Amino acid sequence: MTITITTKVTVYSRPGCVQCTATYRALDRKGITYKPVDIDQTPGAEELLRELGYLQLPVVIVTGTWDGWSGFRPDCIDAL
Repeated sequence: MTITITTKVTVYSRPGCVQCTATYRALDRKGITYKPVDIDQTPGAEELLRELGYLQLPVVIVTGTWDGWSGFRPDCIDAL
């Protein structure tokens, strides 16, 4: 029997965000698949992140393992 664990990574960001770009590049280098969400183009996304207590972009949510983090965090990306 094979058990497959699927980790879903969502990156909430904004165009022109340097830390967001660094996060995307680091995820790409590691071969980690993610769903980018532009908070300027997604109604309610910014409000949701604020309600969750995030004040800095990007916000990375990892379903099934961690709640997530904000900012460029190579240590967290390496842990994925």
